[in-house]
Amino acid sequence: MSPFDLMFPACVPLAAVGAVGPAVATAIAAATARRRHRRRLVSERRDRERRWVLTGLDVVIAELRVGAHPAVACETAAADCDGAAAEAFRCAAARARLGGSAASGFSANDGGVDDDLRRIANAWAVAEKHGLALAELLHAARSDLVGRVRFRTRAEAGLAGARATAAVLAALPVLGVGLGQMMGAAPVRVLLGSDLGQVLLVIGTVLVASGLWWTDRIVDSVVA
Repeated sequence: MSPFDLMFPACVPLAAVGAVGPAVATAIAAATARRRHRRRLVSERRDRERRWVLTGLDVVIAELRVGAHPAVACETAAADCDGAAAEAFRCAAARARLGGSAASGFSANDGGVDDDLRRIANAWAVAEKHGLALAELLHAARSDLVGRVRFRTRAEAGLAGARATAAVLAALPVLGVGLGQMMGAAPVRVLLGSDLGQVLLVIGTVLVASGLWWTDRIVDSVVA
């Protein structure tokens, strides 16, 4: 359980004492934080799986160039990597050893790097269908994957400023409330102690959450 999941039980006592607005605002903030946390974990997992795919593909290409059977090459690659990539190479090795197409082993995989594995499967299928050099086609697929990884890395680095700006803008309302409290304007009492204040608290939280969601959507559309 992540720390953000612990924020949801805090909404129950708030609602029980009549602080419906703060309870709703807390729930929205917790949901937004948890979504962004899971999004970051998914991105890290995809990057890790892509590194494993590249590692396995390097092993397969090296094994094929020294004359190894495709099944043996895939088995060796599966032993040298982990995660969805290892499962895909293991499945491809089993298909090839049984006389089937190793390409179907890659296309059958369902993981965070299924698009990358599908490109490997397509290259493998073209080599089998037309009798082309498998190692060379896989090397081309690897070059394409490396190019995509580099583009994603550059795009994420270029958008780091936009992400930081969005985080700062999201924190500005909290900073404003804090400054107002220090100046004696008592915004916390207004937001928590009156019906209008609770409505404004919920609206403000929704707007901040919507802004973060929209920023993440724009960033994902660029780096996907």
